[in-house]
Amino acid sequence: MPDKSRILVVDDEEALRTVLSSELVNAGYDVATASDGDEAITVVQNKKFDLVLLDIKMPKVDGFEVLKFIKKNLPAIKVIMLTGFADLKNAIESKKHGAEDFVSKPYDLVDLLTTIERVLSE
Repeated sequence: MPDKSRILVVDDEEALRTVLSSELVNAGYDVATASDGDEAITVVQNKKFDLVLLDIKMPKVDGFEVLKFIKKNLPAIKVIMLTGFADLKNAIESKKHGAEDFVSKPYDLVDLLTTIERVLSE
């Protein structure tokens, strides 16, 4: 059995973080969470992750800043942006900064898991 893929869930909404991380654990992933961009940057520097699910709108350091940090310093980590502001501008901005994909909230769990599997296998 291959190692479980390690995923970091970054969202300032605690309920969403909790639900999403338990769904991902149930799907067989090794999951950690961070409540904001500052915490996310600290966590990715100290632990190895295959993928980060990253909310765009967060207090202090937003998702775009975290994305830029990851792509500059830890380019092997894949990133999927999550946002309730599902507009084309954010999708384009996410891609421009190196995100592998973009999922709008509220997301469909099956769609999200399919996106995660596809991105991890690329």
